[in-house]
Amino acid sequence: MDSQNQHFETRSVHAGVAKDNSYNSVITPIYPSSTFYWDDLQTTRGYDYTRSGNPTRTGLEQNIAALEGGIDCRATCTGMSAITAVLHMFQPGDHIIASDDIYGGTYRLFADVFTRQGLEFSFVKMTDPANVKAAVRPNTKCIWIETPSNPLMNIVDIAAVVEVAQSAGAITIADNTFLSPYLQRPFEFGVDIVLHSTTKYINGHSDVVGGAVVTRDKENAERVAYLVNALGLGCSPFDAWLVLRGVKTLAPRMEAHQRGAMALAEMLDAHPAVEKVYYPGLPTHPQYDLAKRQQKGFGAMMSFDVVGGRPAAEHIFRTARLYSLAESLGGVESLFEYPESMSHASMTLEARRNAGITEKTIRVSVGIENPDDLVADMQQALDSI
Repeated sequence: MDSQNQHFETRSVHAGVAKDNSYNSVITPIYPSSTFYWDDLQTTRGYDYTRSGNPTRTGLEQNIAALEGGIDCRATCTGMSAITAVLHMFQPGDHIIASDDIYGGTYRLFADVFTRQGLEFSFVKMTDPANVKAAVRPNTKCIWIETPSNPLMNIVDIAAVVEVAQSAGAITIADNTFLSPYLQRPFEFGVDIVLHSTTKYINGHSDVVGGAVVTRDKENAERVAYLVNALGLGCSPFDAWLVLRGVKTLAPRMEAHQRGAMALAEMLDAHPAVEKVYYPGLPTHPQYDLAKRQQKGFGAMMSFDVVGGRPAAEHIFRTARLYSLAESLGGVESLFEYPESMSHASMTLEARRNAGITEKTIRVSVGIENPDDLVADMQQALDSI
């Protein structure tokens, strides 16, 4: 059976595995060698230097490309290095449109680093495609999509934004970290390049950092491959092996994540100590119908505003027992964090407020623990405020 005709769970387990012809290993081995010897001056076995390519990393890249439906993937050392790689596709004077509530690290890279390299950025509320269209300039070369957004879970209409970009002669790049290819595949809506922080759901075990850039056409694939090699951004063989191990259980993990997330969101939505819940799986979410159309599930990321602001938030962080106060997300364990001073601290106060992030906001990454336990633990923390 052709791999693209296989179900997602099957591709997760089998894509990128067959790299060992010596001992018939059922998993892809780790190839820690920094260099590979040549048979003669013209001939290698496909690899010469690990920065440029490594069999273990190739296995991971083939797996992620198969899951996203791309023709090529380049695995990088962090999620931010994946973003750095694609930003090098642009020239000084090029203009990029992004949402005003993207991940704080991405915002920092855009606003504080690449503006100094001559790139121009506009941050708009992308929940309305009209705002995106209004921000287009003659030099617009890219529209950056992050959906759901981090941390307020706003949903961007991918197909509508792609249409705006194509009309402007720009490409679209989508950060698909929050949902993973199991729940959303932006290529199906015409996106040109898909990014991941593989640190998160694709790996899923909070024990490695990595990134991935997936492409669906030859020109972008060749350019990204060149940049990742030239900039030295490829992930290590051991990190690639860890992520390739983690991705095999992506599908069942995402189902477990979602069960807990829905139960927690429903409890939060009904609790008097909670002012607002940001979770697309709730029918009260303003873009619930859009999320149902373009996603295959609602994921396990959410945020909520707690009545009482920072003191109440600090009480919850001290009192809940099953949630660790930590940055990152997508692991099997539940985490919560405070965007105001953690994940989005690199944004200016004005930028945070414009995005809707306040001192009331708590972001939650729901793990795969039993939903009843997660709900009970968060409820006792809220009840005791």
